[in-house]
Amino acid sequence: MLPDIVEYLVCPLCGADLAVAERALRCPSRHSFDIARQGYANLLPGDARTGTADTAEMVRARDSFLGAGHFAPVADLLAQRVSDGGGRFASERSVGGRCVLDAGAGTGYYLGAVLDRLPEAVGLALDISKYAARRAARAHPRIGAAVADLWRPLPVRSGSVDTIINVFAPRNAAEFRRVLRPSGALHVVAPTARHLDSLVDSLGLLSVDEEKSERMELALGGNFEPTSQENLETAVSLSRDDVATLVGMGPSAHHIPAEELAERAAKLPDPIPVTLSFVLTAFRPLRQDG
Repeated sequence: MLPDIVEYLVCPLCGADLAVAERALRCPSRHSFDIARQGYANLLPGDARTGTADTAEMVRARDSFLGAGHFAPVADLLAQRVSDGGGRFASERSVGGRCVLDAGAGTGYYLGAVLDRLPEAVGLALDISKYAARRAARAHPRIGAAVADLWRPLPVRSGSVDTIINVFAPRNAAEFRRVLRPSGALHVVAPTARHLDSLVDSLGLLSVDEEKSERMELALGGNFEPTSQENLETAVSLSRDDVATLVGMGPSAHHIPAEELAERAAKLPDPIPVTLSFVLTAFRPLRQDG
């Protein structure tokens, strides 16, 4: 857990400041949260449910697939867009420097790419999966990772982060606006309806709603307004093993037994052309009333 990250965190139970004390984070009210030997902190309240969290197998699949570079164009575009907007923070630096929050960070792959372009920034990776947080904590030397539920109040100081990135993850609009500085930006990456279209029917994957972008903007609308939007689409040639890894890292892994997936994948051409299609939308926070 990076000392530079702790200053952005608050106790998820009482909202007080946290400090490192031996192998834990503690607040003045003596609430204590363990720091795992892998370097991440668990900031989930005791009654939290993690049923939708990525499993160890899903995280291993994600790490393998992303490590092979198949989604590198997405990471590069996201990192470029975040860094393009970085200059305006030069005269508005928060204490301790810029902070990029990755909400639903997974393995920290995208946050690491962003930090590579922002040498003075630190990154805070939040994910409900302890297996993901474990990977994210080691993804980059300037990442601090914590287990947290995005649907609850975030264990993050109000108005403290400069940028939020959100890649294929839940979006808590009110909390995002609360923790983001007024001059900050939210960058959201989501799949389009064309994403993996050659695999959806043959493998029985969960499909993407064609109106997903409109629904996302509506959900964020009371707290954010879009400032830019661009599509990124590329075709890749994937082996059957690649396809199994791709499916294994996503939400369909919760719904398709591994044996059934293997049977369906065995009927695919090898290799198979697959469309990767994404939309990247940048938002700025609306002014708070009053």
